[in-house]
Amino acid sequence: MLASTLMLIAFLCAGVLLPVPYAEMSPGPTVNTLGEHDGEPVLQISGHKTYPATGHLNMTTVRVTSADYRMNLVEAVYGWLAHDDKVVPHDTLYPDGKTEEQSTQENAEEFSQSQESAKVAALKELDIPVRSWVIVSTVVKGSPAQGRLHAGDVIKAVDGTAVKQPADVAELVTKHKPGQDVVFTIIPAKEQAAAEKENRTPTGAQDVTITTTTSEDSGTKRAIVGISAGTDHTFPFTIDIKLADVGGPSAGLMFALGIYDKLTPGDLTGGKFVAGTGTIDDSGKVGPIGGIEMKTVGARDKGAQYFLTPADNCAAALKDTPGGLTLVKVKTMKDALGALDDIRNGDTAALPMCTAKG
Repeated sequence: MLASTLMLIAFLCAGVLLPVPYAEMSPGPTVNTLGEHDGEPVLQISGHKTYPATGHLNMTTVRVTSADYRMNLVEAVYGWLAHDDKVVPHDTLYPDGKTEEQSTQENAEEFSQSQESAKVAALKELDIPVRSWVIVSTVVKGSPAQGRLHAGDVIKAVDGTAVKQPADVAELVTKHKPGQDVVFTIIPAKEQAAAEKENRTPTGAQDVTITTTTSEDSGTKRAIVGISAGTDHTFPFTIDIKLADVGGPSAGLMFALGIYDKLTPGDLTGGKFVAGTGTIDDSGKVGPIGGIEMKTVGARDKGAQYFLTPADNCAAALKDTPGGLTLVKVKTMKDALGALDDIRNGDTAALPMCTAKG
């Protein structure tokens, strides 16, 4: 008996002290994009007529353990047994040894970009024009572009070929062999910002020649200059999204729907409690996200009746759908608006439901 007791104590101590390479996900807060958070409206629009909106269009989140948190064996076992939590390999959430600081920065950038795309998608649905252009999004430290190009510079052309979207930049650069020169025609970020502020066309285009180098990632070797390209926009009026301590791109769809609702008379939801998730791009295409099982649980716990689900997440969401929650499949913002029309009119038989195939 004594030996068994000592052995049990030893196993328990080992379970508490022994770190395991896992992390945990659990349902996070859910926030109504039509309402307030921490005492102020989530969506603040000025310079354009807005309309009151009732009901809920809730964005959903997932809580995850930090990058430097080391889970022990007991916590891992408890997480595996807990219904509303999910234990996953640490590298799933923090690949390539990503630090907490790096992860936070990346999530903040994705969150910011998702807000921009949500604004563009909503205004395009309303046929409100938005000016867009390709910019230098980031410059890699130590790359050939460092000191030559800067974040925010507008890329007008590469080797004299006009650039219309971010993908054009990489396509034109990789036509070169490593070591060859590539010419960027840019508007410096400061001039672009000044022109926007003064509501005029920017001037002062410059040609910048950069010698390419060889890519160092695991893919096919190719010519690079060490930048990533993105898109910037000028909106005809001000749209601010006030939501702190949230990261990642998955709230894009719900932000876009909230903006659309506030800019149109009537209620998109008809007063119903609708939650959802999904990335969104400038064209209104909805993309998949991580942690769908956690988000449906969090939404239902807050009272959601319907959950707008990216089509590519439907199969995973169906595996453990909370009782009383209807999963609605969406591929585009237009799909989501159509589904909300059915919900508002009580025509639930017409809703595009999630299936195991998407």
